[in-house]
Amino acid sequence: MKITYWSDFACPYCYIGNTRLKRAIDDLNLDVEFDIRAFELDQNAPINVQSTTVERFAKKYGLSLEDAERQVSQISGLGHDEGIDFKYETTLYTNTRDAHRLMKLAQSKYPDKVGKLSESLFDAYFVENLKLADRDVLLKIALDTGLDENDVKEVLNSDLYNIKVEEDEDIALSAGIHAVPFYLFDNKYSIPGALSYDDFKKVLTQIIAENEVDDDKETGSCSDGVCKI
Repeated sequence: MKITYWSDFACPYCYIGNTRLKRAIDDLNLDVEFDIRAFELDQNAPINVQSTTVERFAKKYGLSLEDAERQVSQISGLGHDEGIDFKYETTLYTNTRDAHRLMKLAQSKYPDKVGKLSESLFDAYFVENLKLADRDVLLKIALDTGLDENDVKEVLNSDLYNIKVEEDEDIALSAGIHAVPFYLFDNKYSIPGALSYDDFKKVLTQIIAENEVDDDKETGSCSDGVCKI
């Protein structure tokens, strides 16, 4: 099974949703290929921190600071339920373009490190409350993940993989994807948003069943001198 998903490393529901999905995959013992696509929640996000998460939340949704703090805390609670030491209230919101470019580097040259890098970037933001626009932070994360220092510095000191990030976002826009996480299973079944663990498990089970039915529908055909009825 192939799962393509768009997400941002500053998106709490992306981290929570991915954790639920991976737990469902593990419990069903599925062989899954992940295709991570970039989606910046704010392409114009600042390099330096300009406001707290609660302040941004209140402004965006027209809430009082008290109501915003309560909702942000509830989101952290969802992360805690998944076993993550989630600290959404104290995240340091900055631009995530460089983080996405590092992911493109990993996908291009270190495919076996992609999963670890993704989790490390989410952890850096939501657990360690680090600035993902800080290139020293990103360099350490990349090196700890196993990427080559020269490759990482080449990316961070240039605009390499900018086009790849923009291509992912253009595809999302053309497909009508305006919020993340957004999941696409086997290029056929789309799921917007972070489902519960149980719902992800139901979706995966249903897709498996439908794929098995499709495999059983053999039609008369000939190939390499052999014909099937």
